[in-house]
Amino acid sequence: MATIKEIKDLLAGVTDLASPIFKELAADERSGVQAAIKKRQREIQADLAEDKRLETMLTYERELYATGLELIAGIDEVGRGPLAGPVVAAAVILPKNCKIKGLNDSKKIPKKKHGQIYQQVMEQATAVGLGFQSNEIIDQVNIYQATKLAMKEAVAKLDQQPQHLLIDAMELDLEISQTSIIKGDANSLSIAAASIVAKVTRDRLMADYDKQYPGYDLAHNAGYGTKSHLEGLKKLGVCPIHRRSFEPVKSMVEL
Repeated sequence: MATIKEIKDLLAGVTDLASPIFKELAADERSGVQAAIKKRQREIQADLAEDKRLETMLTYERELYATGLELIAGIDEVGRGPLAGPVVAAAVILPKNCKIKGLNDSKKIPKKKHGQIYQQVMEQATAVGLGFQSNEIIDQVNIYQATKLAMKEAVAKLDQQPQHLLIDAMELDLEISQTSIIKGDANSLSIAAASIVAKVTRDRLMADYDKQYPGYDLAHNAGYGTKSHLEGLKKLGVCPIHRRSFEPVKSMVEL
């Protein structure tokens, strides 16, 4: 009789809920075997649900694949709302039909998994481009225009020319066909990939700024107006990376 460990190893290779192995093992009355069966069935069900979710997020990409296009860049930004730091945009071209388990809108991915999924995107992507617009530029042209500039820079940094752009709720004045998608980071896998790349890149940048400008808790709030950040502003005043066109920084500068 096979040991429970051997049975667990056998089940690990099963990927179909209709596999005859489940029926064969059902006669084994050992509680450890029955628990292992149920655990593996739950894992398969979760994998099937995740594959279905990813398939849905490839809807826009598949429509473009059907027209013969393959170099599709997803574009997203992070950092419109913070009081400090740049706005960061990413453009990501994934291989045709690429699925990365767990990839989603970066806001829906648990913080502890950001680095892992970012690494998978960077390893599998055909091309990645990043765009940065500083707080000075944001103050000069406004955050909306700065976001567009960051996105255009990200596209320009791609080492492959995209055939089509999928953009999160934005249109760019570029001579490349494009689709603006509302809540694109939750509805397009390419945009979701750009979302996590932009998020991790900016978070790391703000953690570096925290060392340069301590006292605002930038490593944890990424420049957003949290209690700790506002307390730092009150105590230390405005630092070089604060956006002077954003309140309450604007009022502090004007005093």
